[in-house]
Amino acid sequence: MSDTAPLLRPFRSADFRLLWSAVLASNLGGLIQAVGAGWMMASIATSDDMVALVQTATTLPIMIFSLAAGALADSYDRRRVMLVAQSLMMGASVALAALTIQGWMTPWLLLLFTFLIGCGTALHNPSWQASIGDLVSRSDIPSAVTLNSMAFNLMRSIGPAIGGLIVASVGAAGAFALNAVSYIPLIAALGRWGYRRQPSTLPRETFRHAMSAGLRFVAMSPNLLTVIGRAFLFGVGAVSVLALLPLVARDLVAGNAATFGLLLGCFGVGAIGGALLSTRLRSALSSEMIARIGFLTFALSAVVVAWSRQTWLTGLALMPAGAAWVLTLSLFNVTVQLSTPRWVVGRALSIYQTATFGGMALGSWIWGLIADAYDPSSALLASSAVLATGAAVGLRFGIPALVALDLDPLDRFKEPELRLDLRSRSGPIMVLVDYEIAAEDVQAFLAVMAERRRVRIRDGARQWSLLRDLENPEIWTETYHVPTWVEYVRHNTRRTKADADVYDRLLALHRGASRPRVHRMIERQTVPVMDDTPLKPHPEVP
Repeated sequence: MSDTAPLLRPFRSADFRLLWSAVLASNLGGLIQAVGAGWMMASIATSDDMVALVQTATTLPIMIFSLAAGALADSYDRRRVMLVAQSLMMGASVALAALTIQGWMTPWLLLLFTFLIGCGTALHNPSWQASIGDLVSRSDIPSAVTLNSMAFNLMRSIGPAIGGLIVASVGAAGAFALNAVSYIPLIAALGRWGYRRQPSTLPRETFRHAMSAGLRFVAMSPNLLTVIGRAFLFGVGAVSVLALLPLVARDLVAGNAATFGLLLGCFGVGAIGGALLSTRLRSALSSEMIARIGFLTFALSAVVVAWSRQTWLTGLALMPAGAAWVLTLSLFNVTVQLSTPRWVVGRALSIYQTATFGGMALGSWIWGLIADAYDPSSALLASSAVLATGAAVGLRFGIPALVALDLDPLDRFKEPELRLDLRSRSGPIMVLVDYEIAAEDVQAFLAVMAERRRVRIRDGARQWSLLRDLENPEIWTETYHVPTWVEYVRHNTRRTKADADVYDRLLALHRGASRPRVHRMIERQTVPVMDDTPLKPHPEVP
C-alpha cells in the first residue's frame, strides 16, 4: 500500500467528502480576506504594530470564546452550531465589504470586523473538529485531521496569490466580497448533512457545569496538559512569520500585495508537502521527535526570512516553515482527539485551541511591538529563540506516543435500586467504597489509588479522600462527593474501557470475601423537620 493510501481513507465517507470539499471553498475565501485585511492595514495604519494586530484580532476570539464553544459542541447539535457560526461570519464579511466600498474603513473598524469573523471561527472550530469522530472511524481520525490541514493549506498555496492579485486589481473590498460568497457552499453542505446527536437518558449539563467539567478533565489528564503547553509555545513563536509577513513583503523584499500573496502561497505549498509526509513520519518517528523537528525547522526558517532580502530566497525558506506548521499542529490535534472520550472531546479541543491561538495572539502582539520598536528582522530572530526553547522543553515534557486508546464507554455501571424516593436534583451525594487490603499490598494499593483519584476527579468527583480504619488497618475507604444524584450517574457513565485496568487492579488487591462494598448516601448538614426524601412504598405482594 502506498504512503498516501491511509491518508485518503476518510474520503470513503460521503459526508466527509461533502464537508471537506465545502471547507475548501470557505478556506479559499478566508485566505483571500486575510490578504485583503493585512495589506489594507499596511496601507492605512500609521504604525507597524497595527499590522500585526490584524493577526491578533483573528486569533484572540478563539482564545476567549473557545471553551464556551466547546461546551456548546458537546451539549448541542454540532451541525446547528456550525450553521450559526458560518452565518455570523458571512454577515460580518458582507458588512466589511460594504463599508470598504463606501470608503468608511478605518484601522479600528477593520480590527473590529476581523475580530467578529474570528468570533465565528471560535464558535465553528470545536464543533467541526469534534465532528471528525462522527464522520469517520476512530482509526481514520489522524488521516482526517491531516486532510483538514491539507484543505486549509491547499488553499493557502493558491488563495493568497489570488488574493494578492484581487487586492492589486480591484482593492481590498473585492477580497472581502469574495469571502462573503465563499461561506455559501459550506452552509449548504451543513444543511444537507444528516447528523443527529446521540440521545441521552440524562438531562443536559448546565452551561457552567459543562465548561467546568471540560477544564477539570484536562487538568486531570497529564498527556493533554503536555500537548496544550507545547502548543502554546509553538503558537507564540511560529505566528511571527504569518503576523509579520506583510512587513516582510513590503520592507524586507520591497514587494507589493502580489508579493505578499506569493509568499503566503509558498508557505501553503510547504504545508501541503508536510501533510503528505505526515503518515510516513508518524510511522518512522516518535511523536516527540516530530514535534522537535517542527519547532527547530520553523526556527531556522524564521532566521532565513529575517536575513533574506530576495523574494525567491524568502519564498524558499517559507516552504519548510509551512511543512513544520502542519506537521506540528496536526500532531497536537490528533493527540488530543485520541486521548479524549467523545463526551468531552469538543471541550478538550477547544482548550487546546485556546492555548494555541492564545499563544498566537500573544505572539502577534509581542512581535508587532518588537518590529515597531526595532525592525521585522529583530522580531523574527527573537521568535526563533522562543521556538528553539520550545524544542528544548521536550526533553522534560515530551509529547506522548500516538496510541489510539479505547475510549468507548465502559458500560459496567448499573444504576442501583434505591429505597429513597430521590429526584435527579437530590443531593449532595457522598459515596464510600470499602476495600480490604493486606499489609504487604499497601504500597501497590496506594499507587493504584493515585490513578483512581485522578480518574474520579477527572470524571466529576469532588472532595476525594482515602481513609484507613484505625482499629482495623486492613480496611481502607475511598470517599468522594457529587452535587446531585444525576451527577453521580453521569460520573459513572463517563468511565471508559481504557480506565477498566485501574479498577481491575484494585479488585485483584482486594482481599474481602465479596466485591468492595459501596455506600451511597445523601448528605444533610442540618436535620430538617420533615424528610424531603421519603421511603418508596414497597410493591404490593399478591
